[in-house]
Amino acid sequence: MTRTLAQYHQLPSKAAPAPAVPADARARARDWAEIQERMLVPLYEAVYERLEVRAGTRVLGLGCGSGLALVLAAARGARVTGVDADQERLALARERLLTGRARGGSGGRPEDAGTLLPAHRMADATTGPDRTPYDLITAFQPVGSVPGGNPALVPSLGTAIPLASRGTPVVLAGWGPPERCATDAVLRIASRLTDRLRKSTWRPAHRDDLENVAARAGLRPDGSGRVACPFGYADMRSAVRGLLSTGVYDGAIQATDGRQVEKEISEALHPHMRRDGTVWMPNIFRYLIARTP
Repeated sequence: MTRTLAQYHQLPSKAAPAPAVPADARARARDWAEIQERMLVPLYEAVYERLEVRAGTRVLGLGCGSGLALVLAAARGARVTGVDADQERLALARERLLTGRARGGSGGRPEDAGTLLPAHRMADATTGPDRTPYDLITAFQPVGSVPGGNPALVPSLGTAIPLASRGTPVVLAGWGPPERCATDAVLRIASRLTDRLRKSTWRPAHRDDLENVAARAGLRPDGSGRVACPFGYADMRSAVRGLLSTGVYDGAIQATDGRQVEKEISEALHPHMRRDGTVWMPNIFRYLIARTP
């Protein structure tokens, strides 16, 4: 697993306690945090390096998951705010960031801390009592990999854009060309198993997915890049758990059953298993830098 960086800011939350959820939802969120989320670290770092995220940069992360991208930004000195619809992942982000704050010491001013918010409270994602605009908005969840083009993203961007100044960079991310992504064949299982119900939660990436979302949100494209993000797992069991945690296979599980889906994922992963039992799949991810109007 990617090494945890030592210094990052605490992100207190004003949100009410999350309602009780099934144990399997908690387990899947934990699998996401401990296995899958780290696969996109090269993407996060490439974006932060290109946009010179540093001390004082105000970052708003949409779909922040369990907070790893926020941790990496805060380690650079950024003031971070995260928003996510998944309460379990959000709780893990808070746990991770609070633990990091304890390890790094309790110094710093309270006003330098960011916030973690559920998606329905996006409008509360201000950077302090003076409502200082954000310097960067990120949406690292892959765009375009679900039918309908991630319908919640454009409304989220519509709420987030007024929180930034004119010309602020907004980063959208997505899968690269299918022929450059070994994981593509494994993800196609989700579509194949749900074809008869038309409830697929995944489709291959299209070349203009990111630009289409930017246009719908009223953003102006201003550069792009590609980053190698290999998916590497300690063993087959970890690979299956990590992939299931993405939510891509939810429709397939409803259409068939969990054991069938796990069996087919394992079979598709078999060509990517190495002699030492690890699983390795090279992938390319693409990101688009757009600017707020």
